[in-house]
Amino acid sequence: MSTYVYGITAASHPALPDGTTGVGEQPVRVLKEGDLAAVVSDAPEGLRPKRRELLAHQTVLGDIAAVGCVLPMRFGSVAPDDRTVTGVLAERVDHYKERLRALDGRVEYNVKATHVEEAVLHHVMAGNPELRAFAEANRRAGGGSYEDKIRLGEMVAAAVRAQEAEDATRLESALESTGDAVSVGPESTGWLANLSFLVDRDAAAEFLEAVDDVRKSLPHLEVRVNGPLPPYSFVEPGPAEPAGTRAGVDAGAG
Repeated sequence: MSTYVYGITAASHPALPDGTTGVGEQPVRVLKEGDLAAVVSDAPEGLRPKRRELLAHQTVLGDIAAVGCVLPMRFGSVAPDDRTVTGVLAERVDHYKERLRALDGRVEYNVKATHVEEAVLHHVMAGNPELRAFAEANRRAGGGSYEDKIRLGEMVAAAVRAQEAEDATRLESALESTGDAVSVGPESTGWLANLSFLVDRDAAAEFLEAVDDVRKSLPHLEVRVNGPLPPYSFVEPGPAEPAGTRAGVDAGAG
């Protein structure tokens, strides 16, 4: 049977409680190879990224991360068998040990931001005299001509896009000093920023306080935080995933 891989830890990592189950309600077990270990289970047939299975994957990783460092695998990482997994641990021992040392004592916080529509419109109007004057001229003209309405709409849209870029930069600058590293996530509809921060566990309160400060200083932003999480965004792709695995949906903060 194929082997489902949740993450890689040091062989000395504390054991999970007896009876821990993962995807497909399969019992979770540990494969050790020298100084390293992989937390795995049998891979259920027909695995799909359904909410229940995604949560099971994340729960196992959360339990592992709660008591020590883990290099998390993406949802759907499956190897042909246990021997393949231990073979990769032996082959890439130096890489994995370096990553475990680098990420020890650190967690990930994912921060997403979007504009509060009404608030950002007020914000860009207040900060743009030309836009404000044109809108006022249209208002006095009973709304203005069709062409003037189109132009006003284009001006507002351009001002909001510029504000999105500015706010994304300000958000990252305000938070990066409280983290050890930052990773820019893929662009997605509806978010002007999708950032993941690597944060020392002992500095988590300081980081969250910095997020609150951003909310106060940029009230036209809606800022959402997900964490603490295992450091999904800071395990390099390629060498950090067992050869022979097939990666499905990323179980990281999305």
